[in-house]
Amino acid sequence: MGRPGGLLLLPLLLAAPGGAGAGSCEPQASCEACVRSHPRCAWCEDPDFTRGGQSEATRCAPRETLERAGCPPGAVVEPRGSVRVLEDEELGPGGGRAGGPTQLRPQSVRLLLRPGEERSFQVRFRRAQGHPVDLYYLMDLSYSMRDDLENVRRLGSDLLAALRNVTSSVRIGFGSFVDKTVLPYVSTVPSKLRNPCPERQEPCDPPVAFRHVLSLTADAGEFAERVSRQRISGNLDAPEGGFDAIMQVALCEERIGWRPVTRLLVFASDDAFHTAGDGKLGGIVVPSDTRCHLDASGVYAKSHLYDYPSVGHLAQVLSAANIQPIFAVTGPTVPVYQELSRLIPKSVVGELRDDSSNVVQLIADAYNSLSSTVELQHSPLPPGISLSYESHCGGPPGPPGPPRPHGGFCAGVRVNQEVTFTVRVRAGACLGSPQRVGLRVLGFTEELSLELGTLCACPCTHRQPRAPLCHGGALLCGVCSCPWGRRGRRCECEGAEAEAVGGCRPPNSTGPPCSGRGHCVCGACECPPGLSGTLCQCDSGSCERHEGLPCGGPQRGECVCGTCRCHEGFGGSGCGCPLGLGGCVRRGRECSGHGRCVCGICRCQPGYVGPFCARCPSCRTPCQRLRDCADCGAFGRGPLRGNCSQACAHVTTRVLPAAPPDPHAWCREKTEDGRVLLFLIEGGGGQEEEEEEEEDEDREVTLTVWAEEGGAGAAAGLVARLVAGLVAVGLVAVGLVAVGLYRLTLEIHDRREYRHFQRERQRARWNENNPLFKSATTTTVNPHYCPD
Repeated sequence: MGRPGGLLLLPLLLAAPGGAGAGSCEPQASCEACVRSHPRCAWCEDPDFTRGGQSEATRCAPRETLERAGCPPGAVVEPRGSVRVLEDEELGPGGGRAGGPTQLRPQSVRLLLRPGEERSFQVRFRRAQGHPVDLYYLMDLSYSMRDDLENVRRLGSDLLAALRNVTSSVRIGFGSFVDKTVLPYVSTVPSKLRNPCPERQEPCDPPVAFRHVLSLTADAGEFAERVSRQRISGNLDAPEGGFDAIMQVALCEERIGWRPVTRLLVFASDDAFHTAGDGKLGGIVVPSDTRCHLDASGVYAKSHLYDYPSVGHLAQVLSAANIQPIFAVTGPTVPVYQELSRLIPKSVVGELRDDSSNVVQLIADAYNSLSSTVELQHSPLPPGISLSYESHCGGPPGPPGPPRPHGGFCAGVRVNQEVTFTVRVRAGACLGSPQRVGLRVLGFTEELSLELGTLCACPCTHRQPRAPLCHGGALLCGVCSCPWGRRGRRCECEGAEAEAVGGCRPPNSTGPPCSGRGHCVCGACECPPGLSGTLCQCDSGSCERHEGLPCGGPQRGECVCGTCRCHEGFGGSGCGCPLGLGGCVRRGRECSGHGRCVCGICRCQPGYVGPFCARCPSCRTPCQRLRDCADCGAFGRGPLRGNCSQACAHVTTRVLPAAPPDPHAWCREKTEDGRVLLFLIEGGGGQEEEEEEEEDEDREVTLTVWAEEGGAGAAAGLVARLVAGLVAVGLVAVGLVAVGLYRLTLEIHDRREYRHFQRERQRARWNENNPLFKSATTTTVNPHYCPD
């Protein structure tokens, strides 16, 4: 009975964007395309699901939509992703894969995802005490480090002793570097290559890009003996070739003797470094090939062929080798190496004294800093897979750190402290085959193996090669796949029958088949999603909308050929009108007795407002209505004193002898004879509820009246307020008089000064010429001169 209505409802659900959980699931032509399109898409494999011209693409929709449209729950194909923990050993001091402590949990996880789906799991890490350490000391032996070498020769036993305070298993190795042995980095004059030191009488070793001197060993005496043989060297330019040396230390694992434990690389230098591109100065343009090139004597033999590595390349190789660098550098170069440390994961910078006398303490501090930093990272991801992390570092309660796309991070982690990371994995596309991704904490050897797979196939149960329902065609996931020459939804016609369009037009019509909206197959219309009817004449999205959805959405009604068919409990042309009084009843009354319910909304009588018609702005307030009851019940006064027991039968009055603690919440009403009543309404209808609803006249209430707010008390209060008002007015008047006198004094003074100014101006007698001026011309007249 419910299926025909469901079939008409399905196109509406598919055509309604943002419908009930539909998300971005769109109709698809096949089950496989449906499963890959969106993680919420499901497929109905029931062969009888579609009817009368519906497209097979309507089989693809969210599960709830399909079931509402009539698909049996057992016929809904919806592959679901999963997270399965394959190996999960407890965190503890023993029992690890290599016989050491278990610090990372779980150890293996299998993850199956649909394209577009995201799943998460948790990774826990607990830092164990006494984890083994391998430390390789890589030293710059350029001429400026000659005083440092003397101290390094003596540090072997001290360094081992310092590290044994935190771990029982520690080994140490040694190597040195200068720079590439080509111009302009070193002088290629034969005598300078043999002895590059500026003072000829001082013996120096020839420069090398890197020399591996001592493999990792626990013998402090051997370390001191090997280092004591080393001599200083020299080069021409200021930057050193340390990047070449670091690269070889990371790549030549067997020659160095690295164990699968915590690996530390101490890089000691007093100058900056060459990086990728600097090799062009020496005619070297080939980038590093990421291979070990140590000869039998431990020298990097191909430094003249390969350019210096870039910072990114170096960071990648160090991370892959699980090596944590400690940059022990002198003061002027500390800022340079701090910038470098920001680009290399799990690295730290320490300031080295000019003679390296503090190197043991520097390394110990750096080790403590590195080991207390927990950074979870992953190996390269397959295309279409993304990971993000949330860090729960075990600090004070609060939200986790922001999601990080490259790794989880916690600082200040103590020994035996447990931290947790939430790893979120999302598949953006299908994987061709299962892939493996490794997750590990930098600086530690344990790794979590993550097996990734995607669910892109359609596990249908209805698969028949020659199904009778399909007239000899194959039935795949509820859809017929017709053999050559046959057509139709059930492969029911062939040849000329397939081209017949008589049933796809109205009688006596020459218009386009299927109203020009669908395809005519075997005399029947196949309509695209959103259209229905025998001639595709019905548009499921043309109905009146409520809240942006046709017929108010699938919860309210369905669109049938442009007309809404409302579900039970809803009415109106767009199913936007809830039937019944559910949204209008409060305290058992429809619209508080002051209105009627229309479409779930109260239509109030004149004078009443509010969602339940409970407010009456023009009506008396509860305080005004109960004033006379308070007056007659407490003091036997007022207009109701002769009829108080009957008129105020619903009111219980009690007198409070002391002043109320909070009189602002009490009613304050003035009686007809000028007295002021102060009372509190209990049991509803108080002053604080005045704006919410109008209470019944006969509702049971209790009035608490303050005894002093009658006769003499009120008069005394009135006199006190009157006196206070007069005092305030007097103070204001005195102030105004004082201001007026001050302004009058200023005016008299200003007028007097102005008259004095006018008199002075009249006395002044100004001349247009300068009285000190004397003309430069003198005229003398001869008295005996006669012009005649």
